[in-house]
Amino acid sequence: MKEKNKKHKYIFVVGGVISGVGKGVASSSIGKILQARGLKVTAIKIDPYINIDAGTMNPTEHGEVFVLGDGYETDQDMGNYERFLDLDLTRINYMTTGVVYQEVIRKERNLEYGGKNVEVVPDIPLEVIRRIEKATDVANADVTIVEIGGTIGEYQNIIFLEAARMLKTKRPGDVAIVMVSYVPMPSNIGEMKTKPTQYASRTLNSAGLQADVIIARSALPLDQKRKDKIAIFCNINPENIISAPDVSSIYDVPINFERDKLGDTVLNLLGIKNKKTLDGLTEWKNFVAKSKSTKKEINIAIVGKYFNSGDFVLSDVYLSVIEALKFSAYHLGLKPKLTYLNSKDFEDGKLKENILKKYDGVLIPGGFGKTGVEGKLKVIKYARENNIPYFGLCYGMQLMVIEYARNVLGLKDANTSEVNSNSKNIIIDIMQDQKSKVSSNNYGGTMRLGSYPAVIKNGTLAREAYGLEKIIERHRHRYEVNNNFIAELEKNGLVFSGISPDKKLMEIAELPKSKHPFFLGVQFHPEFLARPLAPHPLFTAFLKACGKEKK
Repeated sequence: MKEKNKKHKYIFVVGGVISGVGKGVASSSIGKILQARGLKVTAIKIDPYINIDAGTMNPTEHGEVFVLGDGYETDQDMGNYERFLDLDLTRINYMTTGVVYQEVIRKERNLEYGGKNVEVVPDIPLEVIRRIEKATDVANADVTIVEIGGTIGEYQNIIFLEAARMLKTKRPGDVAIVMVSYVPMPSNIGEMKTKPTQYASRTLNSAGLQADVIIARSALPLDQKRKDKIAIFCNINPENIISAPDVSSIYDVPINFERDKLGDTVLNLLGIKNKKTLDGLTEWKNFVAKSKSTKKEINIAIVGKYFNSGDFVLSDVYLSVIEALKFSAYHLGLKPKLTYLNSKDFEDGKLKENILKKYDGVLIPGGFGKTGVEGKLKVIKYARENNIPYFGLCYGMQLMVIEYARNVLGLKDANTSEVNSNSKNIIIDIMQDQKSKVSSNNYGGTMRLGSYPAVIKNGTLAREAYGLEKIIERHRHRYEVNNNFIAELEKNGLVFSGISPDKKLMEIAELPKSKHPFFLGVQFHPEFLARPLAPHPLFTAFLKACGKEKK
């Protein structure tokens, strides 16, 4: 509930010079620092896309789609917010250009503007402000951090900068602007160059905004000479320029920011009395220290289809999975060594399954479509037959069931209708409520999305990991295990250890410990609930099994 007369504060985080400069991590880190001072924080991401949500965006172009508890498909930065701040955010914390325009047009059609002219300015920025204020009220936040996607100077984010300007005018003293800017150091010159940041600052000025804080992203720490130069040309105090050099882990960032006293700077700008706790970052610092002191390596192969993007390995597609593995590994005192294998390479002969012998465990994350499926099935078969711990997520669980049907039940044409709808043995079929949506090309936001409960059977790997009879996990899928094959699969040894309360959906499949050290798949996405200080129990159980096999 909103507290009467509570003075809300707002921090807008914008990016300068290049994209991918680290605004999401900076926003999350600022929030973590303010939480450590005893303040209630919430975070908002604004994406300057016409897409209504991130669900229909190609992961190789945009990175991972992060699903919130209420089912909204968002940008991966929302995952960073939830992990850093240990919060469960909702759709009000995420907006795109598309959803803002959609709402303004809906209001206009319903005569909610009373017949007046509806214009891009001021009506679009006002809708942005309405959403920001609503998210603040829902969270009853002391401080709301708003990350504006894109780079200063792009046409796409002008309306959001205008919203920041209007809110700052409306609420003087309650709004701070933080610019995260890149300071390059060309190798042939050998020194950091501040000119790009100066131009970014002036471009921000042209939108009616002045940066109160500049976070200088660079390969090395910023020296005082560079800070003074940026201060003179960007009209800012040198104390308000924060050095943000490259670090080995994004979880170092809040600690680095505090070395430059970013918390004090922000509190002073917003007129908040310094709410120092004993040390709200102690647990966080312990987590970071443990991640660096751990020496015992665990080798995990992640087999997916989205790893190739030109000449680069694109691991951002599976960002939450990678982070979840790290959290559980550090918790167990292990150092995760992750290798990304393209499932297509197992199909065309570039890779043979026996290379999996050198890994302590294999994980297949979620995905869609036909590409790389036969390669994944070969990997699953090898892991099952050679007692290599295996963890399958969403599609990784569906393919695990198909592999079992093919090679244990002898149903050689077993398949998913997503790949071959003409197969006689459709082990994985489209959900009934999805059929009409797909047939009418209704793809956006129509999957089984968000948090759903499941009941866990006693005496199973899943029950041992969770220690609970009932769980709630986040989903994102259109297909499910065909219930017509459940009895035959179970008769032949596969255990469905997690089932929806109505007993219609198979949520977890596994083999007993007596048959395999760890062979388990889940229909949901446990990675979305893994947090640095609260690792997910299934990832922890998987890595624990990997560690035992390593011994």
